Amino acid sequence: MPSPSAPPVPHLATGLLLASAGSIAFSGKAIIVKLAYRHGVDAVTLIMYRMLFALPLFLALAWWASRGKAALTGKDWLGIVGLGFTGYYLASFLDFWGLQYISASLERLILYLNPTLVLVLGWFIYKRRISTLQALAMAVSYCGVLLVFGHEAGFQGPNAVLGALLVFGSAISYAIYLVYSGELVKRLGSLRLVGLATSVACALCLLQFVVLRPLSAAEVAPEVIWLSLLNATLCTFAPVLMVMMAIERLGAGLAAQTGMIGPMSTIAMGVLILGEPFNGWIVAGTVLVLAGVFLVTRFGKPAAGQ
Repeated sequence: MPSPSAPPVPHLATGLLLASAGSIAFSGKAIIVKLAYRHGVDAVTLIMYRMLFALPLFLALAWWASRGKAALTGKDWLGIVGLGFTGYYLASFLDFWGLQYISASLERLILYLNPTLVLVLGWFIYKRRISTLQALAMAVSYCGVLLVFGHEAGFQGPNAVLGALLVFGSAISYAIYLVYSGELVKRLGSLRLVGLATSVACALCLLQFVVLRPLSAAEVAPEVIWLSLLNATLCTFAPVLMVMMAIERLGAGLAAQTGMIGPMSTIAMGVLILGEPFNGWIVAGTVLVLAGVFLVTRFGKPAAGQ
């Protein structure tokens, strides 16, 4: 007989479907960004359009999640702005910038190291112990990324180093968001925090464009507009909702493990849509990364904000 604490089968099936769909949709972001770069747009302009289209959706989410809730304090707003900067503005911009130089497959593998970075930040900030098994699992994951990076550096050259560092910086920025978001999530709720913090990030991306680019830079190919609209809806807003609903049905642990489908879907879409290479090096690196991250999430204690 199933355990009384186990979720009902319909909720389990729906949760798995939502987690899988959300992970695949998130993964599609890198594919869309790479397609948009083929039309001569830069990272500052591209992320501006993504956030411009996403802003109304996240404002609506923030309004809906705030109904009947207590008003925000000055401390709440300070936390929201800080988390919006690190978790969604800086992480997104560095990711978009890095994708100019590396493949979508390598980008997704680097971002998937996020649980290991949360673990390291927990050790550094809160002095949480890292077990021997967790340390070995992290080493396995990073060996996998280095394997794929070494192969890619052979034909991308120094650009691969820059791109990998930018995406790794994105992963660190988002890990900081996860570590520090725990208190606000408990007080505001996950959907309200996501809606508000992402709206802050959207505003920052629009401001960045106004400061760094002339308005004439907004004149881009029609394909960039449509790709950005697709990115904002299908690969940004929709997966946020799907993953949140999946966590409600599965719990954070199982939802995170289901997210392992993300790197594999990115690799598949990269090969089929972008024509990126697929070989034994990528397979071996992916297996190592997934195995290491699985062990970290399976045997590690949840960090703040997870």
